[in-house]
Amino acid sequence: MLELKKIRKEYPAGAGKVEALKDVDLAFRQSEFVSVLGPSGCGKTTMLNIIGGLDQYTSGDLMINGRSTKDFSDRDWDTYRNHSIGFIFQSYHLIPHQSVLRNVELALTLSGVSRKERRARAKQALEEVGLGDQLSKKPNEMSGGQMQRVAIARALVNNPDIILADEPTGALDTETSVQVMDILKKVSENRLVIMVTHNPDLAEKYSTRIIRMLDGVITDDSMPLTAEELDEARQKAEKPGKKAKREKKSSMSFGTAFMLSFKNLVSKKGRTLLTSFAGSIGIIGIALILAISQGMTTYINTVQEEALSSYPITIQGATMDMSAMMLMFMESVSEESDRSGDAVYQRSATYDMVNAMNSLEMRENDLRSFKVFLDEQLNDPASALYPAISSVQYGYDLPLMVYTRNVDGEVASTDATKLMTSKMGEFLGMDLMSLTTMMQSNEVAAASIAQSNEMFSLWEELLPGKDGAPVSDVVKNQYDLVYGAWPNSYDQVVVVVDENNELEDMSLYALGLLPEAEMDKIMAAAVDGTKLEKTEVQWTYEEICNLQYRVVLPADCYVLDEATGLYRDLRTTDAGMRYLYDNGLPLKVVGIIRPNPDAAAAMMTGAIAYTSALTEYVVTKSSDSAAIKAQQASPTVDVITGLPFESNTGSLTAQQKAADFRAHVESLTDADKAAVYVRIKSIPSEEIMTQAVTQALSQLTREDMETTLSEGLKAQMGLSDEEIGSYVTAMSDEDLQEIFAGMIAQQVEAEYALQVAEKMNEMPAIQLNMAFAMEMMGYTDEQCALYYDEVMEFSPATLESNLLTLGYMDLEDPASVNIFASSFANKDVVEAEIARYNADKDDMSRVKYTDFIGIMLSSITTIIDAITYVLIAFVAISLVVSSIMIGVITLISVQERTKEIGILRALGASKRNVSSMFTAETVIIGFSSGALGVLVTLLMCIPINAILYALTGIANLRAFVPAPAAIILVIISVVLTLISGMIPSRSAARKDPVVALRTE
Repeated sequence: MLELKKIRKEYPAGAGKVEALKDVDLAFRQSEFVSVLGPSGCGKTTMLNIIGGLDQYTSGDLMINGRSTKDFSDRDWDTYRNHSIGFIFQSYHLIPHQSVLRNVELALTLSGVSRKERRARAKQALEEVGLGDQLSKKPNEMSGGQMQRVAIARALVNNPDIILADEPTGALDTETSVQVMDILKKVSENRLVIMVTHNPDLAEKYSTRIIRMLDGVITDDSMPLTAEELDEARQKAEKPGKKAKREKKSSMSFGTAFMLSFKNLVSKKGRTLLTSFAGSIGIIGIALILAISQGMTTYINTVQEEALSSYPITIQGATMDMSAMMLMFMESVSEESDRSGDAVYQRSATYDMVNAMNSLEMRENDLRSFKVFLDEQLNDPASALYPAISSVQYGYDLPLMVYTRNVDGEVASTDATKLMTSKMGEFLGMDLMSLTTMMQSNEVAAASIAQSNEMFSLWEELLPGKDGAPVSDVVKNQYDLVYGAWPNSYDQVVVVVDENNELEDMSLYALGLLPEAEMDKIMAAAVDGTKLEKTEVQWTYEEICNLQYRVVLPADCYVLDEATGLYRDLRTTDAGMRYLYDNGLPLKVVGIIRPNPDAAAAMMTGAIAYTSALTEYVVTKSSDSAAIKAQQASPTVDVITGLPFESNTGSLTAQQKAADFRAHVESLTDADKAAVYVRIKSIPSEEIMTQAVTQALSQLTREDMETTLSEGLKAQMGLSDEEIGSYVTAMSDEDLQEIFAGMIAQQVEAEYALQVAEKMNEMPAIQLNMAFAMEMMGYTDEQCALYYDEVMEFSPATLESNLLTLGYMDLEDPASVNIFASSFANKDVVEAEIARYNADKDDMSRVKYTDFIGIMLSSITTIIDAITYVLIAFVAISLVVSSIMIGVITLISVQERTKEIGILRALGASKRNVSSMFTAETVIIGFSSGALGVLVTLLMCIPINAILYALTGIANLRAFVPAPAAIILVIISVVLTLISGMIPSRSAARKDPVVALRTE
């Protein structure tokens, strides 16, 4: 039973209030057709809204089946409207963007009815009102009567206890009104129907009870409940054990809210698209920046990865520690000056530079121990270095000597550096000594020649692969095999051409493919400044692979001369050179490789590449040679020249020098002993020198000395007679005598040595040896030490340089180590492991290196990241502006859908449901904006990449949006629009449903 007890409703009006209902007492039967009549403004609709739970009373109580509603929460009222009330409005209040079927289903959706059941019940309800064939139509496609019948079907579909009809026929013609009233009459047979109307005729004809109102007061009730009916109804409601079933709370799922919003947005396609595009502008800006930044970063990473092959972590056996120099320069730059501004001061730039240069320190790296460490790590799959390193290349100071028969039929060296130096000396008029002197005196020339030597390095070792593979995958990724096969053994090589299948003319000459006359013509033209006509020469792949090369081991060049007991170099004669070539190790060209066009860097600079197996073969084979074994057995004497190796004389005492001199004399042949004795006797004593100089000076006047000195200075300096005369005249007597004393001493030494040599060379060698032996017995240690310095001859080489010349190497003691990381990130792992290796070593055992490429590329990456962040910060402002705009548009949408809000609230939707509906709308717009922004960016990347390629010519430099970034951007767009829609959605939830239903 529905009962109103002393219901009052007041509305504020300025400083006062308006009473819409005044102590209304009414009770309604469970099933009857009640019509409420009265003039406009008498409170009919207000009472209907209070009964329907759309409006709240000011005082009194609304009793529902004996239960007071004073303590009802918003959720209780929502559930009450959804399960117990069915509204029929004069203006139909159908949601325009939903179909007829979906309008009717809506109430069931809020009740939590399954999709299958609610569709069946909605169809049944529409069929009952005669609209079973109009399910898919939109409200604007129907007549007023049809729309009202849809509203009735919606009110009935949830099987409510009470039907509230507010002027259901007010906007209909007579015929349609009768149809609607017939339906309501039938409905009232098993439920309560309360109809507000201005038409007394309809009320009299169809109603079972008529209530009249005036100014908020019930003035007449045609059939009020009797006292017995009230008592019976109250007793029934209060009867123990007869509790009303607990009704399920009404709830709109997010899916329903989503579909309502989606349908609404689809109905306004134009505005939705423009809104989404406006919202996507910020996303497009950020996505474009990310795409270009990501493309650049990816390109840099690719360059870094490929640069690892060209710029590996290199640790030299001898390295220069530049940290002290850099520190000194940094300190000089950062020093703050306390000079005053009233004078000019010296800045010690040159002083600091000299000190910095003098602070450079050469240090030796213990690569033998480091190689043991590396080998252990690379043989252990569980080590940190095993996956971090793609390959390790050990370098040795190996003088690889390769010869070929050139097109002129001569045996020629393929050492391009020596050939180039030879040609420069021949055509520039300089020998090797002159070139060396020029390099030492001219830094520019030295740098130019050093660069040329590096450019003309013909033979280069291929990077070995992991686990014993002859060629690394890094090389195979950077180079394409255009003909033949990759080398698999120590005697196989490949020719390396450039991207145009070309080899430089100097390389072709060194390889024996160009005649010497051709190179002479080129060099002559360079010297004369004449222009040459370019000639095109080509060779087939088969011709290139048929080339013959032979490796000559350095130790094989030296053979023992039985007569002298020394090792003689066979390369000094043509016959010896032919013998070495014929017995050399043949090398076979098995393939031709070319740089991959997609590779950002190519690691090789040579024209012929061999495997590390050749290096190991040459080192192992050389260690067994007789020359090397002889030199190792004679560590103090050069087996090539027969001369002793010079020790560090500054660290020898007089006794040590004397002992070495005596031992050296004992080891000489008779002829050599005689020659040493002659040189000893050719040294004038100090008395002879003093007497000769004094006598010569006494015979010279000052005028003689000035004349002689002036002539010498004029010839050397090219000055005028007046300038030289004034300079010489200004000298003191002491200065002149000192100058002439030095000149006379040199002349006396030379003349004395010549006279002694002429006299003693007339004596037999046996006589000289006997005299030398007798005098040796009387030599003191001081005399022997003097003769050690004056007459002993030493080998220009050292033991180490001689062994190197002979080709002796120790595979366990490399001259350098090149570590190739598997990725740029793993390079940090390699550096960390080197640091860990150094941690427990003393300073002398630590290995040091400088990673210049890592510093350079990391700086570039840092700059790009900084620029990206700044640009994103600027574009983010537009993103925020777009979000605010979407919030404003959502607020407008709230205003446009106010009536829909009222309809949903009347059907039982909660404030949260309404809020979620607009939240869903912002999510859809946010997703659309984000997806559209990403899609537009992907499309814009096409012309951007074309422009980048046109400007840079770099095919690998491509702007692209990574999938994770695209997803994140869409999420950001959704989140921002969600935030921007919070205020509008809350505003929608707070709307009064009564006011909302009145809004047009």
